[in-house]
Amino acid sequence: MGERYGGDHQDFRGGEFNGDFIAKQVDCHQHGPAPTALDALPPKVAGFTGRRDQLAELLGAFDPDGGEAPGAVLVAAVSGLGGIGKTALAVEAAHAARKNGWFPGGVLFVNLHGYDDDYVTAEQALEDLLRALGTPPEHIPNGVDARAAWYRSVLRARERELGAVLVLADNASSAEQVRPLHPGGVRHRLLATSRSKLPQLGARLLPLGELSPEEAYGLLDRALRIAAPGDARVANESDAAVELALLCGHLPLALQIAAALLVLDGDKLVAELVAELAESGDRLLPHFDDGERSVAAAFDLSYRRLPAEQARLLRLLALAPGPEVTAEVVAVLDGAETPPVRVLDALSRAHLVERGSGRGRWRLHDLVRAFGVGVVKGDAALWEEGEAARERVLEFYYRWADAADDRLRWLPGMPVPERFADRAGALAWFDGERAGLVAAVQWAREERFADTAVWLSQCLAEYLNWRRLFDDKITVCGVAREAAHRAGNRVGEAIAWTSLGSALRETGRVEEAIDAHIRARDLDQAAGDRLGEARAWDNLGNALQEAGRVEEAIDAHIQARDLHQAVGDRHSEARAWNNLGNALGATGRVEETIDAHIRARDLYQAVGDRHSEASVWNNLGATLQKAGRVEEAVQAYEKALDGFREFEDWYRAGGTLYNLALAHQHAARPAEARTHFLQSADAFTRADAPTEAARARTRAEGITP
Repeated sequence: MGERYGGDHQDFRGGEFNGDFIAKQVDCHQHGPAPTALDALPPKVAGFTGRRDQLAELLGAFDPDGGEAPGAVLVAAVSGLGGIGKTALAVEAAHAARKNGWFPGGVLFVNLHGYDDDYVTAEQALEDLLRALGTPPEHIPNGVDARAAWYRSVLRARERELGAVLVLADNASSAEQVRPLHPGGVRHRLLATSRSKLPQLGARLLPLGELSPEEAYGLLDRALRIAAPGDARVANESDAAVELALLCGHLPLALQIAAALLVLDGDKLVAELVAELAESGDRLLPHFDDGERSVAAAFDLSYRRLPAEQARLLRLLALAPGPEVTAEVVAVLDGAETPPVRVLDALSRAHLVERGSGRGRWRLHDLVRAFGVGVVKGDAALWEEGEAARERVLEFYYRWADAADDRLRWLPGMPVPERFADRAGALAWFDGERAGLVAAVQWAREERFADTAVWLSQCLAEYLNWRRLFDDKITVCGVAREAAHRAGNRVGEAIAWTSLGSALRETGRVEEAIDAHIRARDLDQAAGDRLGEARAWDNLGNALQEAGRVEEAIDAHIQARDLHQAVGDRHSEARAWNNLGNALGATGRVEETIDAHIRARDLYQAVGDRHSEASVWNNLGATLQKAGRVEEAVQAYEKALDGFREFEDWYRAGGTLYNLALAHQHAARPAEARTHFLQSADAFTRADAPTEAARARTRAEGITP
């Protein structure tokens, strides 16, 4: 028999065969030792900074010497928002662990591409890991379970021969991707990174948030100095750098892109980049994209893997007013009867939604919010869905703010408000929703929402006065005034001017306040609104008095008093008498001042407004003290103090206690004076008025009992 071999076939010509004969081609390969890849860690991220506590926690979990202890941490999972720096932290920790000599058996690294369309399955990952461990391809079994068993067997052998191995599974999207990669044993360690928390792994969970402001600043500075050691732009423009870090949301990926843009343009000032970002309608694009990395692309990977109900809620949350929302507002956005807790929890596990400042409160990272808004703007149907959700929120806010405002303004004899049982409940609701309410009023700039937003602004005035949130009031009233003017709503515009003027006066902008009240008065006169005109005159008088134009102030308050008498508004008439008394007091007309305050006090008593009555008692006390009637003044101050304490109005209580201290000091009672100055300081501290508290404390320290 003769055989000849040629190419990929055998030649049997000339052969003699007895019986059946079958020829089958067999692939033959000559194998050498299979290569290994047990030092496959990516290089450390240049410019890595911060994360000291998290790095320490990971290294503590890695330490093989703790492997024999009961409850030893064999698996750790770092989770967080896309671009938050999970991989950088994991790689940094792995390098530090190798440097410590903890994993002499090597380090395995596999990127699971969990959020790509073509992600790596656990079975594929095990094949890569087994190859890296030196297993010949033909010895790798099929099926995830068989491969996982073989993988653990190979790792046990490696532990006996060389020592423990660290397995780093990067960018997982589910526990199913990671669970079969558990290395087994007690000395090996598995570290996974994911945008989800992966609680199903039974791992040490390390959720990663954005960098601190200091860490973000340090990252920017270090990134520029790595590229050019002499680049001190961050240090030279520290304020602009802090603002840049804030615009980046302290997100490492965004910070790295911002730094790369500065490196590429060595002549660009940090302040220039800040201005570009601040002026951009879409902060994600094109600025946070350096050609290789994109914040929007990172978020899009997460977004595209969300189930439809989660994707919808994320988009709607991006449209919510304010930095965070209550679960109740989330339900309104969603158009549901109850908060979608299950969906919120799922988004939280994916780090796309974060828990806010208290239980039942939720927030988005600034850049996630910007991404969500961009998605909505890019689709007409999604845009209309979002506008309808915003309309629901605005109407919800108006209904509840109107009810809470009714409770704050309630006096005996009025209908009892139904939604809030007492002032404390109304104030608590306002406090909880304040940021969202202020943000929602600013939707008045959009025609669709203008009318409701203007009415909402009017429901906030009393609350913002009570809490002395005058900057918020200026913002709210300014937006409402502009919207009412555009709509030709002269009454609404006048109300906004009046509220704006009061806030401007409280912040020391007296001339602007005078102008605001004159505008309100003229609008009310033109509209024939006598009650509005009376209020405008009264507020104008307060501003004129503060500007030193006392006689004009007296005339304004008399106009207000007479108009209120004419329309039969006794409550507002009492306010005009009180303000008139203050103006008369500035001219030294003591008896007229006392008479005005008594009239105000009696009217407030008649309508049952105990808080305003307390204010009049305080003013009456000040007048009596000036007249040398100190003991009567002390009695008046004590009545005022009782009223302010009843309403927990600590700012005004602090002022009355200060006046009481002065009265006792005038009466040569230093011990009582010192005590009341200290009590005044405590009350001002409770009212978050540190300047006034410091003044009272200084006066107390200057008294020798």
